[in-house]
Amino acid sequence: MPSNRNLKIALVLAGLVSVPAWAAEATVDQQMLMQAYENLLQRVEQLEAANKILEASIEHDAKKPGMENQTAAISERVDDLENQVLVLKKPSESGIAFGASLTMVALDAVSGTVTGKNDSQLNYLADVEFEIPGDALGKLVGFGDSKFFAHLRAGQGNSLDSLTPTLTGTTNSSAFELSNGDESALILAEAWYQLGIPLGENQSGQAGRIETTIGKMDVFGFYDGNAIADDETEFFLNNVFVHNPLLDSGGDLTADNFGFAPGLNVAYINDVNSVNYWKFSLGVFGSGQGAAFDNSLSDPFVIGQAQYSGKALFGLPGNYRLYGWYNGQAVAYANEFDSASESHTGVGFSIDQQVSQHFTLFSRYGYSLDGKVKFDWAFTLGGQLGGASWGRATDRVGLAFGWLNPSSDFKAAAPTLDADTDGKPDFGFTPNSAENQAELFYAWQINNNFQLTPSVQWVGQPGGNSSADDILVLGLRAKAAF
Repeated sequence: MPSNRNLKIALVLAGLVSVPAWAAEATVDQQMLMQAYENLLQRVEQLEAANKILEASIEHDAKKPGMENQTAAISERVDDLENQVLVLKKPSESGIAFGASLTMVALDAVSGTVTGKNDSQLNYLADVEFEIPGDALGKLVGFGDSKFFAHLRAGQGNSLDSLTPTLTGTTNSSAFELSNGDESALILAEAWYQLGIPLGENQSGQAGRIETTIGKMDVFGFYDGNAIADDETEFFLNNVFVHNPLLDSGGDLTADNFGFAPGLNVAYINDVNSVNYWKFSLGVFGSGQGAAFDNSLSDPFVIGQAQYSGKALFGLPGNYRLYGWYNGQAVAYANEFDSASESHTGVGFSIDQQVSQHFTLFSRYGYSLDGKVKFDWAFTLGGQLGGASWGRATDRVGLAFGWLNPSSDFKAAAPTLDADTDGKPDFGFTPNSAENQAELFYAWQINNNFQLTPSVQWVGQPGGNSSADDILVLGLRAKAAF
């Protein structure tokens, strides 16, 4: 153990040397700091020793009859203990946080194209994110804590454009490009400032805290989140499984061409009890032309959400989000040929719940209360299984199903609607049933930084048209993240 202790101390000292130069200017009592780390390392060693004893006890007791249930319970406790050890071993981080990723997706439409032939498409998406604590640039206010966040995004390549018309927004949510596909797009996707104010006596935080965020944001970064279905570079590609279908595929959220909007978000967070986490949020964002800074913020997009996170089922963690929205500048049927705006209102939920040590379920539901929409309700359901049971702990397999129900207004309007009066129907098909979706993926984590994910997607009755051929799309996603 002494050699391990010396190695750990050396790593700690290396970490101290690697902090930014400006941090070295602070006056630090090195002797007290080293004593604190000595105490921490002693605690780690105690936990490791206790862990070994517990594992040996489990192995011995597992051989006794009738001990299966107790063994499983103790095994979960061992996992918790190991997580605590990892947290204690990890040095604390401060200062500027940085992350970058590059994602490439190749899709091949095997069936369901308007030409009747196979179609393929390749695209890439690059993201760079910075998070800067407010203190690093000097306090803007004399209380609370704050941070700046910036997100740069670049990409090239569109989604499959020869598929039979669908209610699904896209089979590839990672597609990102300028109007001219020959050019690579680079934009400042997000730039916002957040101020957190602890509540309670002497700002102790015992009564929770208030978070206020202002700037250009991804609305889905604050609303409709999901632990296993909200990132097209990690989980599902089909848009109906990435966000609530009514908000994204259905067009009730009218952000800019790249999915971002300026706005203000205020949230009350009560996480004093680490077992139960409550968050209530209200956001006001630019909509229509206002989302692209082309017009005023009149008739904005307004959304409110209540979220609970905790051990709600089987004593396992879950997240439950209930929300409602109003958009004063929505477009009827999300019709790209229509320039008129109208108001839309809807409600929905997003749930993810762990049901066993390695298996998590998710579901979303959206219902339109007001406005002309392609589909007036949508439901998605799926799950993700971790690879520990087959010896690949960092691998994942995901499966999801979706149902989009065409509205009665859209059924009547779709065959003949011509909003741009060019003499051609904008949609030109007759919805008469629900559109169904399914997606299956396997995420193969090759190392800490690189992942390959083959997938297959199916869309039944595209556009709610029972006479249309089903769509089948094969995909392969490669992601490098740092």
